[in-house]
Amino acid sequence: MKEKNNNKSNANEDLKTNEVPKTEGKNTNLFREESQEGELLPLSDEQISQLMQSQPPSEHESEAGESDDESEDYESLRQSDDGESESSEDDEDSAEIDSDLGQEDEPVDGAIESDSSEDEVAPRNTVGEVPLEFYQDEKHIGYDISGKKITKKERENKLDSLLASVDDSKNWRKIYDDYNDEEVEMTKEEMKIVRRLLEGKAPHADFDPHASYVDWFKWDDAKHPLSNAPEPKRRFIPSRWEAKKVVALVRAIREGRIKFDKPKEEPPVYLMWGDDSSSAEKSGHLTYFPAPKPKLPGHEESYNPSPEYIPTEEEINSYQLMYEEDRPKFIPKRFTSLRSIPAYENTIKESFERCLDLYLCPRVRKKRINIDPESLKPKLPSRKDLKPYPVACYLEYRGHKGAVLSVSTDSSGQWIASGSTDGTVRVWEVETGRCRRVWEIGETVNYVAWNPLPERPILAVSVGHDVILLNTGFGNEEEQKQVKELLHVDIDAAPLDSDKMASTVNWMQDDKHEGIRLRHFKTVSKVEWHRRGDYLSSVMPAGDSKAILIHQLSKKFSQRIPFRLHGLPVSSVFHPSRSFIFVATKKNVRVYDLFKQKLIKKLETGLQEVSSIAIHPGGDNVIVGSKEGKLCWFDMDLSSQPYRILKCHPKDITSVAFHRSYPLFASSSDDCTAYVFHGMVYSDLNQNPLIVPLEILRGHNSSNGRGVMDCKFHPRQPWLFTAGADSLIRLYCH
Repeated sequence: MKEKNNNKSNANEDLKTNEVPKTEGKNTNLFREESQEGELLPLSDEQISQLMQSQPPSEHESEAGESDDESEDYESLRQSDDGESESSEDDEDSAEIDSDLGQEDEPVDGAIESDSSEDEVAPRNTVGEVPLEFYQDEKHIGYDISGKKITKKERENKLDSLLASVDDSKNWRKIYDDYNDEEVEMTKEEMKIVRRLLEGKAPHADFDPHASYVDWFKWDDAKHPLSNAPEPKRRFIPSRWEAKKVVALVRAIREGRIKFDKPKEEPPVYLMWGDDSSSAEKSGHLTYFPAPKPKLPGHEESYNPSPEYIPTEEEINSYQLMYEEDRPKFIPKRFTSLRSIPAYENTIKESFERCLDLYLCPRVRKKRINIDPESLKPKLPSRKDLKPYPVACYLEYRGHKGAVLSVSTDSSGQWIASGSTDGTVRVWEVETGRCRRVWEIGETVNYVAWNPLPERPILAVSVGHDVILLNTGFGNEEEQKQVKELLHVDIDAAPLDSDKMASTVNWMQDDKHEGIRLRHFKTVSKVEWHRRGDYLSSVMPAGDSKAILIHQLSKKFSQRIPFRLHGLPVSSVFHPSRSFIFVATKKNVRVYDLFKQKLIKKLETGLQEVSSIAIHPGGDNVIVGSKEGKLCWFDMDLSSQPYRILKCHPKDITSVAFHRSYPLFASSSDDCTAYVFHGMVYSDLNQNPLIVPLEILRGHNSSNGRGVMDCKFHPRQPWLFTAGADSLIRLYCH
């Protein structure tokens, strides 16, 4: 530091002693002001260099310099007035050059160092080479020299910046400095430097790129040359090593190891009307697409065609009824001689259209791949190897007078129950088709569900706002005694329900049907039993937070599921082996753990509206039907997205069902059909389920736009029951 200060003081003393020529209009004083102590303050390096270069120019040079300065000043002023029309490219270039100009140059050896504070001002931000992307999510952009955070300034939106640029004529010279988070305005001198750099000129106007050469060596009175060495021998004798290299190249050419490109020989004769695509020069380019050749004239264009090419009057009249694009463009005619042939009226039009096609029609190169269509088909097992499965209708159950909305089979497979819009619930014998019992409910029966336990022959029926538990009368005396005790409600006993739940569900004794009536506050659409036979769930789509309720038959207790329902519920099904419940809304399916009271999984169906759901007996696979005719298979161990989406029905899917023991599942739709599929789930987790379509079961007739309303499998046999809107129940067997 002491040496540096000494150098500066010595340089200042030297400058004091040197005589600087004075010019008009310029101040040659090297010190512009005095300090408080009376010491003269030195000027900056830039001002000193300007004063040192201020030699008195000649008259011609001064006039030229003044004219150049005036023109440049006028151009800068004109461009500042037209700042609105400046393009963003100039701003970007000026910003880049400004960043280059802002960098500090290293001092040259022998140059006078300056004491000016302007050259030694450190940047406000001291983060160094740390990228500014690290501060994108922070409220500051770095730290100043004292370690304090430099907070970001609020940036103007694009509309405010546009209005400011309109009002400010110097806005085009402003550059935003991301490093210091400030706006810098370039001076006119800096803009002149930028524009000279953009034009490929030197930054300073006083620099002469074509200065005359100055020979620094003085040749006057030179007695000796620069080098008095004798000429080397290699300048006069041919090189031996070059001769060896030439001999090696000649041998390589003779042996054929070095080959030269043969000149291209143009064929003297070429095919004038040949195809351009055959030329090797054009076909080698990727962007060349040959235009399709026009159709060559045939027999119908002949002046004397055969009689079979000439259309009749009826055919000519029929051409007038066609659309213009379907109408033939040329109608053959017969002439006796070439002299009688008139000029073709569409010659100019067709030539013009051909030129338009060649000029405007885009041509795209398409690669054709020869693939056998049979190889794209999945390799599925034969249907003969997948038997047994239902194929034909074996029996019809007649008796209902309205559309049958629901069917259900008991655990033994001997009986089947059905509910209809005629207000009746019927129990049928499966093998004979005989109606065993009928209950007159008086309202439309939406759903029927048989208790899964064989010792509890209880039937749950949803009718309007009520769920009725009916005693079917099957079983021995002990079982009937237990069923009657379960279906008895003690009115005198204190209710187990809370006050809120009592207003939602009321347990009442139904003496007319010898059962229990659960009165809900909204319409019940579906009822499902738990595998233990003591719990059942009811779905009320319009029930909001109490849309799904769980009832316990032994304690006559009801409660809602402790989860928030996202959307309108469509169905709820219990897991076949665990304490899970599947809740299907119109868009998704959610799986909840009733014991831990938490969400297990959410299945994204991607369907417009879910209509039905069924659980595989293993519990790890789910099928979901929709009102757009799509069937989704979910593998819960694999993903929350569908494993397979089957587009099988053209109309709404009303019901889906799994078989308890056979690898079968089915779907029914309003198109009066039921599809049967083979769905094998392997115990090996690395092997995906196998899904094979087997049969399409037909036979039902459409009524009021509705087809098959429900389908259920027999619990022991590969049989399928379908309930139709034509008031029939069909049994399909293998």
